[in-house]
Amino acid sequence: MRPSGRKTDQMRKVSFERNVSKHAEGSCLVKFGDTHVLVTASLEDKTPPWLRNSGKGWVTAEYGMLPRATGDRMKREAAAGKQGGRTQEIQRLIGRSLRAIVDLEALGERQITVDCDVIQADGGTRTASITGAWIALHDCLKWMEARNMIKVEKVLKDHVAAISCGIFAAQSVIDLDYLEDSAAETDANFVMTGSGGIVEIQGTAEGKPFTEEEFSSLMALARAGITDLVALQKQAIA
Repeated sequence: MRPSGRKTDQMRKVSFERNVSKHAEGSCLVKFGDTHVLVTASLEDKTPPWLRNSGKGWVTAEYGMLPRATGDRMKREAAAGKQGGRTQEIQRLIGRSLRAIVDLEALGERQITVDCDVIQADGGTRTASITGAWIALHDCLKWMEARNMIKVEKVLKDHVAAISCGIFAAQSVIDLDYLEDSAAETDANFVMTGSGGIVEIQGTAEGKPFTEEEFSSLMALARAGITDLVALQKQAIA
């Protein structure tokens, strides 16, 4: 039995609230149960130095957790003077996931920075960030299209979403909250496109190694979950 009472294939309630930032070109408050992430997408009319005069744009991401996103107050990383390894790893994952479904040439020599700030954490912050980031990116591109800068259908090639799956209490389960994640025997994150392509899979045995059959069961859960997430993304922007 899962601590939340959910079935093994049942995700938490997912919601997207668009246009929550007055100033950002695209924004979204994404909620996966009690995990809440504010995502903003900001446009700059320039590219990183290594892409200058290449005709290509860039999409990148930054990620952070607010001090009281968790049970105890965390120090801001800015106060420590450097980002932690976990933060760097997650923001690189978000950036890779978004670039997988963007035509950088069609974007032109511009950069979009997606900021994912975790307001409240209860497991799955990186998967919620990626899934909400697609909404913010889409709305930023729509803002650009309204100003005759690009055509969204040429830049945005597909949807992308992410979900966590794991083995908890000897069962394969989807969308782990903190209680499950902290006690999981195996923990995995799946990033996939709307058309079913795999962008990235991160999987770790926390104790006993998992089998190929167990991995297949996690993969099946992830595919079904991402299908549902993509349907919710489409509903949100409709």
